[in-house]
Amino acid sequence: MEIKCCKTHVEHALDVFVAETKNYPILTELSETEKLSTTCDYCKEAATYLVANT
Repeated sequence: MEIKCCKTHVEHALDVFVAETKNYPILTELSETEKLSTTCDYCKEAATYLVANT
């Protein structure tokens, strides 16, 4: 499971990840290039973080 999110939605993304997978997520910051082309899964802002388990 991967959730791309902006700074506003990072806490929500972490909560959703734990609730759905019952595992601890790994929070990583996207590279500058990825930030330009990736939008938040919850809004239309640029994504800043990737919440995933790998």
